[in-house]
Amino acid sequence: MTDPTAVRRHRTLFLTAARYALIEHLRNRFAMVLIALFIPVWTALAFWSIPTTPTRFRLRATGRLLTPHGNQLTEITGALNAVTLIIGFMMFAASFSDGPFDRRLALAGYPRTHLVLAKLSSLVLASAVVAAYATALTCTLWSPQQPLLLAAALFGAGITYGALGVAFGSLLRREVEGMFAIVMTSVIDLALQNPLYSSGSDSIAVRYLPSYGAMQAATGAGFASTPLPKYLAVQAGWFTAAAFIGLLAFHFRTRNTLTDARRPRTAPTGGISTEAPQPDLTAPSPRCGRKRARARELGPGS
Repeated sequence: MTDPTAVRRHRTLFLTAARYALIEHLRNRFAMVLIALFIPVWTALAFWSIPTTPTRFRLRATGRLLTPHGNQLTEITGALNAVTLIIGFMMFAASFSDGPFDRRLALAGYPRTHLVLAKLSSLVLASAVVAAYATALTCTLWSPQQPLLLAAALFGAGITYGALGVAFGSLLRREVEGMFAIVMTSVIDLALQNPLYSSGSDSIAVRYLPSYGAMQAATGAGFASTPLPKYLAVQAGWFTAAAFIGLLAFHFRTRNTLTDARRPRTAPTGGISTEAPQPDLTAPSPRCGRKRARARELGPGS
């Protein structure tokens, strides 16, 4: 039988950690500016600056030859790039800045499971909001055939790069390293899959890119009516792998802190103790000894 008190305690711990995780994202003003301005500007430029010349390529997800307009295809790539960069940046910034605080919480006895679930919940919520926003902007520029599938593909890419951001924030030592890793990973990942920029967009090598499933599902959502749950599952597999790496990094970072703090102090080999000598509280202080000596010199009448 479940103890109601324990359930309330776990719920309180999780909600507290989740609230602070969301507050940390909302306080990231640069990320809020990117969401408000970078996504519409980047997707609009990708749509308006590229010619409408049809691009012929084979979509591996359906096996069909498609001839979409080049600007529409680039807009999908731009939306994926914007979502992955922003979510990856948000999660990296939160993980990088909260690292010392997480270690102190773990040292104080806060359950690490609740901290991980709070980060996961904030990642899911942030990815859902940004993916819905990017999908709405896309629908104002042109009409994809499956808007819900497009939103699901953007969401899958967002949570994948968010998990990578957590891993980078836990493993890398400097902020510039993590930002460079996120930017270059997203740019290379999506550029190689765009038929306008890469002649090998349908090669076997692109199957091993982090957003391959999302790119296939998003492209199919824009120009085909065939449901593509298989490729959403492929993207879910990438998210699972990235989340596992981030979880391991978080686990070892906090475990090392707990181990160092709780390790008993032992004397090294040779019997030489490294601990500072403790004062003898029973021995009289030098000032007290001087007073007694002076009293003896003055005699009993003093």
